[in-house]
Amino acid sequence: MNTVFTPLSTGINGLDKILQNIMPGDNVVWQIDSVEEYQPFVKPFAKNALNNNGKLIYFRFASHHELLAENSGAEIHHLDPYAGFESAAAEIHKVLSKAGRGSYFVFDCLSDLAEIWCSDLMLGNFFILTCPYVYDMDSVAYFAFIRNRHSLHVAASIRDTTQIFLDVYRFKENFYIHPMKVWQRHSPTMYTPHIWDSDGFRPVTASAAVSEVVSAVMDSRMDSTSRVIDVWDRTFMDAEKLLEKGEGGKDFDKKVVDYFQNLIRMIFSRDENILELAARYLDLSDILDIRKRLVGSGFIGGKSVGMITARAILVKSDERWKDILEVHDSFYIGSDVFYTYIVRNGLWRVRQKQRDKNTFLDGISEAQQRMLTGEFPEYIVNQFVEMLDYFGQSPIIVRSSSLLEDNFGNAFSGKYKSVFCVNQGTRRDRLKAFLSAVREVYASTMGHEALMYRFKRGLLDSDEQMALLVQRVSGSVFGNLFFPQIAGVGFSFNPYSWSEKIDPEAGMIRLVCGLGTRAVDRHDDDYTRVVALNVPGLRPEKSFDELKEYTQHKADVLDLHENLFVTKTFDEIISGDNNFPVEIVATKEQVISTGVNTEDNRSNLWVLTFDKLLTATSFVDTIKDLMHTLHKSYNYPVDVEFTANFLPDGRYQINLVQCRPFQIAGKGKIIKEPDDPDVIQKDDLILETHGAIIGPSMVTQIDRIIYVTPAVYGELPERDRHSIARLIGRLTHHKRDINKTTMLIGPGRWGTSMSSLGVPVKFTEINTVTVICELVEMNENLIPDVSLGTHFFNDIVEFRMLYIALFPNVKKNYVNKTFLENAPNILDTLLPGEERFSTAVRVIDITEIEHNRSLYIYANALRQRALCYLTEDSNGVKSNE
Repeated sequence: MNTVFTPLSTGINGLDKILQNIMPGDNVVWQIDSVEEYQPFVKPFAKNALNNNGKLIYFRFASHHELLAENSGAEIHHLDPYAGFESAAAEIHKVLSKAGRGSYFVFDCLSDLAEIWCSDLMLGNFFILTCPYVYDMDSVAYFAFIRNRHSLHVAASIRDTTQIFLDVYRFKENFYIHPMKVWQRHSPTMYTPHIWDSDGFRPVTASAAVSEVVSAVMDSRMDSTSRVIDVWDRTFMDAEKLLEKGEGGKDFDKKVVDYFQNLIRMIFSRDENILELAARYLDLSDILDIRKRLVGSGFIGGKSVGMITARAILVKSDERWKDILEVHDSFYIGSDVFYTYIVRNGLWRVRQKQRDKNTFLDGISEAQQRMLTGEFPEYIVNQFVEMLDYFGQSPIIVRSSSLLEDNFGNAFSGKYKSVFCVNQGTRRDRLKAFLSAVREVYASTMGHEALMYRFKRGLLDSDEQMALLVQRVSGSVFGNLFFPQIAGVGFSFNPYSWSEKIDPEAGMIRLVCGLGTRAVDRHDDDYTRVVALNVPGLRPEKSFDELKEYTQHKADVLDLHENLFVTKTFDEIISGDNNFPVEIVATKEQVISTGVNTEDNRSNLWVLTFDKLLTATSFVDTIKDLMHTLHKSYNYPVDVEFTANFLPDGRYQINLVQCRPFQIAGKGKIIKEPDDPDVIQKDDLILETHGAIIGPSMVTQIDRIIYVTPAVYGELPERDRHSIARLIGRLTHHKRDINKTTMLIGPGRWGTSMSSLGVPVKFTEINTVTVICELVEMNENLIPDVSLGTHFFNDIVEFRMLYIALFPNVKKNYVNKTFLENAPNILDTLLPGEERFSTAVRVIDITEIEHNRSLYIYANALRQRALCYLTEDSNGVKSNE
């Protein structure tokens, strides 16, 4: 059944006749040369709306004079477009929805938004989002934008989306209106120019008159080339022209500084700490170089900013870094492309629901699937093709680089995806794989982990834009495999002080052979080499068998023949004659066990120790100097990712792929021990350990212990172990006890993906706890892997959790199993119906069983000692450093 709409009015009778009235749902766009040409149409429209008791809303955001006065009768909403596109769009849509059906809206000239956002693309996205809201609410809205100030594709997108598009101009002192689009209406003269004078509107129908008017207006416009250049490109072009002139003098220097300050806020960040740091080490030419490798427009994101700034810091501090650092030729995909993808694929309303703490997880699986199947505008795809042609068949990686990512206070470690493209095959195949990689990273912004991270840190409604960093993968071809010889993460401050010989201020690195994925992602079936930089030869292993067992056995590499990311054993990647410099990273078994070198077969006898790298080259001093220089410039500890490759002449080059502020907690400060800890009664001591301890040193009260009984858990089938992981997530997020200080104690590794090695919780399931303790007794060969430098570790640090690994059989270490396994269990009370797990999971609420005593944990990260004990309330020190 067709709906019959009541015609509305522009407030100008003659214009109503031309347009055959405006209808509910019409968006009316005026293309003008100045705001003065918009004003004569706004006031009659507003007056008519108010005379008919309509709700009139005026959105005020531009720098031009007001279109409707405060006393006009309109409801005026003052918007702050400087808060960013997403915030402004969300606020406008909230007002539109609240206004109700049949409302009237007037917007300031939209061209100001393009100037503020420095992006025609975002102006087009804004209109594409807003127009359907007006249409769906059977309302009417007036918009305007300045002719010749915007790119053709943006003007076309506005024209294609709106219901009514009117061209307004002057010729020989006369005012003309030329309807270019009036949706679902037509007349013999509707789409001809109309002169507006004292007699009203008259169509110009004579061919001679029409051609004179239209050709004169066209001739007065800018040349065709300038009309395809938007505000973003014009700003960069003006800066380039300024540098090319190179006039010198104070005025010139001031202009250069002004352009730099403007462009760095357009492309780098809004974070004042980051901007101040970048301004010390970058100049205008550096920013213009970024533009040459930018697809689309908008911010390049935190990861890109960190990499660029860190490289600039090093080179500016010492010219020698030019020879040490591998040249980077990365490309950047601007954050505006991400927004455009969301808008053009109908995902904006889903995105807005994810800003609301009550709805942010609704429908995320469907949203991610839609993100994985969306389409890109053709002009963006063309830019992707040009970039891929530049890289040829070199492997590349598409990395997330959001606006908040890797800034001070927010690392987003592992929350967003990075995807390798082996980049083999035909041009079409390589483009298809690249588009799939971009979609996958975009889809990760709507994933559970990312949304929970933003929720936990109060960032749901922040302007979180996703840019991308496209990097050439560092490495070489060995046989049919491609990978770097060495990869790793480094920290200028070492929070893992497991020996008194370690100086935390010297920093540490975590090394792997092959792609860096094994250095930053937790792998339960393998290990890495953790190096304290002041004592690089120091290892926790006490014997040859331990050293051999707890070293890296597998490497992630790119298979060029299969066009796949694969995992190979170390023996596999060094087998055959592939020129891999194995001596740099590995040591023969006989050398380790006997100290005698032999000429045995190349494979099956090598152990990845990195001993020669650490002791016979300058690598340790170089990486230490690198991080010290960055730490000093940031005035803050840093976290870096890098690769290193040795050249045939024996030199090595380092590729610094990432740098960000390191989210350390506590800096291992020494705190006061409880009074005479050695006299704590054995029954009152819940646990004692002498390492490993990671996180903030503290003395704090524990309200609740959640204890997973090792002997019981170890006998459960895999399905029940995963059920227990989900159950623990429900316990730690129980609404009744949200403010309790909780300690987790369990066998093996928390957060493992393999239930045979520990409890397979997701970090979001345990992100409310204060202390995590791993009991190393699930099986005799399992040692805890704190995964320093992994995303799991970063999560622990960012949420200021304390991590403890406890070896029950080590001298002076102790676990009071009598207390943990016999204290009253309130699992049934908190989660009725889960009684079957009451022997495996014990929830001990200290306040329920101890009325005059409290449970405290004392943890000293620097001295690597922790005590958890019951004491009289007056003896506890209620503080948390």
